[in-house]
Amino acid sequence: MQDNPLVTIICLCYNQEEYVLESLFSVVNQNYAAVELIIVDDCSSDNSKAAIENWLLDFPKIQFIANEINLGSTKSFNKALKKAKGEFIIDLAADDILLFNCVTSQINAFKNTIYKNLGVVYGNAELISEKGIFNSYYFPVDRYKKVIKQRATGDIYYSVLSGGDCMCSVSSMVKKSAFDHLNGYDETLEYEDLDLWIRASQIYDFDFIDEILIRKRTVQNSLGTHFFMKNDARARKINQSTYLIIKKVMRLNRTKNEDKALLKRIHFEIILNNKTTNYTLLLKYILLEIKLRLRFLNII
Repeated sequence: MQDNPLVTIICLCYNQEEYVLESLFSVVNQNYAAVELIIVDDCSSDNSKAAIENWLLDFPKIQFIANEINLGSTKSFNKALKKAKGEFIIDLAADDILLFNCVTSQINAFKNTIYKNLGVVYGNAELISEKGIFNSYYFPVDRYKKVIKQRATGDIYYSVLSGGDCMCSVSSMVKKSAFDHLNGYDETLEYEDLDLWIRASQIYDFDFIDEILIRKRTVQNSLGTHFFMKNDARARKINQSTYLIIKKVMRLNRTKNEDKALLKRIHFEIILNNKTTNYTLLLKYILLEIKLRLRFLNII
C-alpha cells in the first residue's frame, strides 16, 4: 500500500437539500489530503441539485453526476464507482457527516491490520436527529467512548448472516478491488449494504476501528425507518429485497453451521413481517425455514 493512497468518497443525494452541504464540507475538511469526491444527485425533486451546483463554484474540480431520472441508490452508486480512481471507497449518504479524522483512521486500520485478506474496515457512529442533536451511539460505549461489547472482526460471515448489530455500514471503508470483484452493488435490490456484506464476508476479512468515525442522521424518510413500518409501500419493497438476499444466501451456503446462522436471520424476518403485517412475505419466510430444516436432514 502507498503511504497515502487515494480514497474515493461517493456522496449520494436524493432530496437532502437541508443536509447535503454539511455532508460535503465534512469531506473536503478531512485531515487526509488524498481524497477524491464524486457527488451524485439522483434527480431530486427539491433544490438539492441547485445547492450542490452552487457549492461546486468553490470546488470546480470535484466530479458531479446529476441523474436525469431517479435511478435509486444502488444504480447511482455503481454509476459513480465506474469513475472512481481511489484504492479505497466510502459510500456517504448526503445527510451524514464524516468526522475530520475518519479517513485517516480507516487508512491506518488498513495499514496496521493483522488480517492478510482485509477487504473492509468499519467503526462506530454517533446517531443524531434531523436537527443534529445527539441521540446515541450505534454501538454502546463506555465513558471513554470505547465499545462495551467486542465487535466482530476477521471472518464475520456467520455474524452477518445471523443478523444483529455486527456491522455499522455508514462507518465503513471498502477496498476498490473488493467492489470490483463483487461487481459493485446488486442493482435489483432496494438497498445495498446487507447483500454486499454477505458477499464480501465470504471472501474478505473485516476489521473494526474502536472510534467514532461518523455522525449518522436519522430522518423521517430515511431507509432505515421504513424497515419497521406497517402498510407502507416502500417498506414492502425494502423487505422484499431482504427476502431476495436471503434466498441468494441459501444458494451460497455450503455448511450446516452457515444454514444455522441463516435460520436466526429468518426468525428475525418472520417476527418483523408479522409486526408489519406483511403476511405474504411472512408465509414465504416460513416456507424458507421449512426448506432449510429439510436441508439439515438431507431430505432435499
